[in-house]
Amino acid sequence: MTMGPTFTDGRPVSRFRPHDDRCSGLKSREFFEIARMVLEGDPQVRERAADEVTDRLGAYTPAQASALATLLATAAVSEERNAALEAELHALVELTSTGRVGLDALSPLREIPLADLPPQLQDYVGDLLEG
Repeated sequence: MTMGPTFTDGRPVSRFRPHDDRCSGLKSREFFEIARMVLEGDPQVRERAADEVTDRLGAYTPAQASALATLLATAAVSEERNAALEAELHALVELTSTGRVGLDALSPLREIPLADLPPQLQDYVGDLLEG
């Protein structure tokens, strides 16, 4: 029995790795799967996906990092579970720290009503939007 999120073919998500030591970036299929998980309906899957994004910071091309940041920011806008939101915001902080993500990728975060968030999460969003 497989524990935790898996790809559609049953492989555990934690096996993300670059497809070639000479070229950074995930294979298209792996990138698609993690992107799909970021947008999954189950908040626990979204939380785990955000953690996986954080675990593989060096595995993304700049385009992949930017796309994941936009997807995470978009998911964060309508996130109802604080644990998943915190994981998404943490992944965004880590992705932006790589220098591969521009502030424009985070623009969906402007839609989050800060007053509705706990103070710690308000700080995350504020720090991200300030750059």
